[in-house]
Amino acid sequence: MKKVMKGITRILPAYGVFPLIFSFVFNCLVYSGSRMIAGGWHHHNIETGVDRSLPFVPQFLMIYFGCYLFWAVNYILIARQDRRSVYQFFTGDFISRCICLGFFLAYPTTNTRPLITDGGLWNQAALWLYSIDAADNLFPSIHCLVSWFCYLGIRGRKEIPVWYQRVSMVIAVLVFASTLLTKQHVIVDVAGGILLAELCFFIGRKTQLYRIYEKLGSRIEKKILKITEG
Repeated sequence: MKKVMKGITRILPAYGVFPLIFSFVFNCLVYSGSRMIAGGWHHHNIETGVDRSLPFVPQFLMIYFGCYLFWAVNYILIARQDRRSVYQFFTGDFISRCICLGFFLAYPTTNTRPLITDGGLWNQAALWLYSIDAADNLFPSIHCLVSWFCYLGIRGRKEIPVWYQRVSMVIAVLVFASTLLTKQHVIVDVAGGILLAELCFFIGRKTQLYRIYEKLGSRIEKKILKITEG
């Protein structure tokens, strides 16, 4: 345990370890837990005519799957920031998942996926994705929410090169497109994810709620330091 924690704290400051790990765990709990609870409930289809007119482009699965690496890199960069910024960001991140959970349970949504009959690598990849990821938990899109958080969390940061900030914004936009062109989400899901990220990021930055999270995190930080310095 000591070696593991020392390895982690070489990458992250001790105060950034708990918020980062808890963010991942809570995200999984919200996504999987809501599906376990509401999976059999009636789901609303909020597709529009525009959604139905968009083509199915399975090659965008490269971006849809590849964004997990983007999330990991940017969330680590964010967890390396100063203490206040870290807790402000992850407070907003936590609030966003609580709101997502509320939507997933109060208004479950679904969409219409394409009938795939052709072979080929990308079509098979889409079939595999559909087999492990049911058409639920769509509004708001967590894929779009997290991708936009990845940009918001480094936007305007002096320690992050401007070129990488711009690249992050472009990647986030490509993720938005990938959710639509792989028929994983509809336009309203994408808009909901972006707006929710903006709202919760604002709450984290402009209120004192982060101090509650910081108080809890500080206790765990002391235990981490005790392990690594003991």
